[in-house]
Amino acid sequence: MKLPVSASESFVEFAGIQKTYDGEVLVVKDLNLRIRRGEFLTLLGPSGSGKTTTLMMLAGFETPTVGNIMLDGERIDAVPPEKRDIGMVFQNYALFPHMSVAQNVGFPLKVRGVSKAETAQRVARALDMVELGKFATRMPGQLSGGQQQRVALARALVFEPKLVLMDEPLGALDKQLREHMQIEIRHLHERLGITVVYVTHDQSEALTMSDRVAVFNAGIIQQIAPPAELYESPENSFVAQFIGENNRLPGRIESASGTLCTVKLANGSTVAATLTRAAGVGDACLLSVRPERVKIAPAAGAVDNLFEANVAELIYLGDHLRVRCVLDSGAEVVVKVGNAEDRPVLDVGTRIPLGWRAQDCRALDAA
Repeated sequence: MKLPVSASESFVEFAGIQKTYDGEVLVVKDLNLRIRRGEFLTLLGPSGSGKTTTLMMLAGFETPTVGNIMLDGERIDAVPPEKRDIGMVFQNYALFPHMSVAQNVGFPLKVRGVSKAETAQRVARALDMVELGKFATRMPGQLSGGQQQRVALARALVFEPKLVLMDEPLGALDKQLREHMQIEIRHLHERLGITVVYVTHDQSEALTMSDRVAVFNAGIIQQIAPPAELYESPENSFVAQFIGENNRLPGRIESASGTLCTVKLANGSTVAATLTRAAGVGDACLLSVRPERVKIAPAAGAVDNLFEANVAELIYLGDHLRVRCVLDSGAEVVVKVGNAEDRPVLDVGTRIPLGWRAQDCRALDAA
């Protein structure tokens, strides 16, 4: 796992950034963010959360209202976009339809006054990087969506920028191609060691591709961490709900000891859970339990919290079953059961014991 980014090693830095369009509503609120050289950082969040505005300020298409942006030790918030040495990849590819693949890729070099001979060499190298060397003379309309996106990638990389920004670059592709391109972009990043800032609202995409993910909501980074840490240890209820599926049980924290706490549910039953910074003793809270952490008919001593439940719904999803259960308290709990030969036989109406460990259950804020 990579260590947190210190001031001395940050390649990109947002310092005290605020952004408003109307002078009243802050789209981005007091953003302080450091990005390491060679890092793949994803800005993740719902529409209107501030992630795209943050990317546009870094690209130079928007100007911060307050604060400054540093790139490789130089302040750039007043530098025009074309002077920032940044590559951009957009969702719509933005290829010139009347130019060949090679001409599209070579365009950034042409506007920079690079010689024809050097342009030809660098275009060939860039196309080989994205495995499109044989398509140099084709027109964009003769390519598939995935191939067009790779051309856009080659064009963003051909002038060897300090930084590459990607704004929902795979949003227009179908699911299978999108997943394939996620891996291709990740491998390209690893080979080249470039710094990438990537924007998406797709949490599975963020988890697949990133070194770290910054989760945005209402103009504020709610949590920034490696993918596994975000999923396993969300710091608040928004992150827990936005990243992956999540069972939520409302309650109130009664007591705490070390890293564990006891939470009383609405029906008076108690649950052992992991205490987080989001809530303290006496606070209302939401218990967060991932569906794959809930065990059906657990072995004796395998869980800290044990309940009786009725199976209300079964959904077959190929590699697993999604089992919706109703506890005696009336609360609903979803369980993911791997589709293996030894999985339990379940039917709607079946009464089952289920439970989970305290370490798999987090007491988060009630918001």
